Amino acid sequence: MAAFGRMLDVLDELRVKCPWDKKQTNESLRPNTIEETYELCDALVRDDAHDIMKELGDVLLHVAFYARIGEEKGQFDMADVCNALTDKLIFRHPHIYGEQKADTEEQVLDNWEKIKQREKDGNKTVLAGVPSALPSLIKAYRIQDKARHVGFDWEKREDVWDKVREELGELEAELARDNHEASEQELGDFLFSVINAARLYKLNPDNALEMTNKKFIERFNYIEQRSREMQKPMTEMTLEEMDALWNEAKGHNI
Repeated sequence: MAAFGRMLDVLDELRVKCPWDKKQTNESLRPNTIEETYELCDALVRDDAHDIMKELGDVLLHVAFYARIGEEKGQFDMADVCNALTDKLIFRHPHIYGEQKADTEEQVLDNWEKIKQREKDGNKTVLAGVPSALPSLIKAYRIQDKARHVGFDWEKREDVWDKVREELGELEAELARDNHEASEQELGDFLFSVINAARLYKLNPDNALEMTNKKFIERFNYIEQRSREMQKPMTEMTLEEMDALWNEAKGHNI
């Protein structure tokens, strides 16, 4: 509590005395908030404890900054933020603070979605709680997950593969027709079905894709480094030569 209070005191002083800090608004801070959130996500993926701690501080600063701006406008302050969050946590955990029963994680999540729709300021529809600004891959997962909580889901997860194959076939058919607009729509349907399969098998598609991104970067960097050592620019290499170096990287567990 002392550390939290010290942080708020410093922010108050900067807001008054620092030429940059005192000019900030919700609108000017928003892009930085997005950047800081992604930096935290990157640290979490790398499981770097030092960077996680540092990036959590940066995100916390933004939360406090928005609360300070709200206080200046006479709208709310940091205490209101904390109290609203605490009240929400208590309300959404009736199995802890009430009489409701929830013995499994699945029951907790199902109750959570139903409770959110009963709140005074809660979601009016099942999918209303999915932020429109979410990256498309994460948004698709959240849409599917919310639909699941009201029973709109596959009875057997194995059945999803028929849908994946169906969507792939429709995508291939439109690509063969060279219909760009229809191909793009079918690509979206195919990706949505693959994300659905990942969800059903309790795999995180965003984490999976990020691991593949990192693997590709590391192997591609290996090819680039080896091309320098060979004094042969990548632009002058054949695809077969680059494939050989790619497999070389795989052999080194890169």
